[in-house]
Amino acid sequence: MPTPLFLSPLRASHSGLQRRHLLASLSALAAALAAPRLVRAAQATPVEIWKDPSCGCCHDWITHMEANGFHFTIHDTGNNAVRARLGLPQKLGSCHTALVGGYLIEGHVPASDVRALLQQKPKALGLAVPGMPVGSPGMDGPAYGNRRDPYDVLLVARNGSTRVFKSYHQAPR
Repeated sequence: MPTPLFLSPLRASHSGLQRRHLLASLSALAAALAAPRLVRAAQATPVEIWKDPSCGCCHDWITHMEANGFHFTIHDTGNNAVRARLGLPQKLGSCHTALVGGYLIEGHVPASDVRALLQQKPKALGLAVPGMPVGSPGMDGPAYGNRRDPYDVLLVARNGSTRVFKSYHQAPR
């Protein structure tokens, strides 16, 4: 009677080869799937942020920024001291202060405006959205019922003066 295939030494060694090939293929597939994430992380624009550890809208703004190609170093120490050290007038303050590309970003500034700032490279301290306007990134979740208050993103000069960088005054459609 012939030896069953599953008992054959040739078949057993072939199964081992198949397993090793399958494991190698799975490892290569895992590496290929992870590669775009690693490349995106390596290409992400670094941001350093100071915020209160319990602030949910700061976390939501970070999520908005990360979805738009930014990567964060987070300091959960509050932002009053760093804001004063960097020279931002108190009246322009918000709940978080960030540094990106040598610029200060205060409050809920949209990622597209931060990108525009980094491309234009104006001689300025940075951008600010004073207060916490509903509808701005991080202040736009379901808890706000799709409400969108008008607000301006301000370009802040090194002397503390401001001009409108971009206005958000239209109601959503």
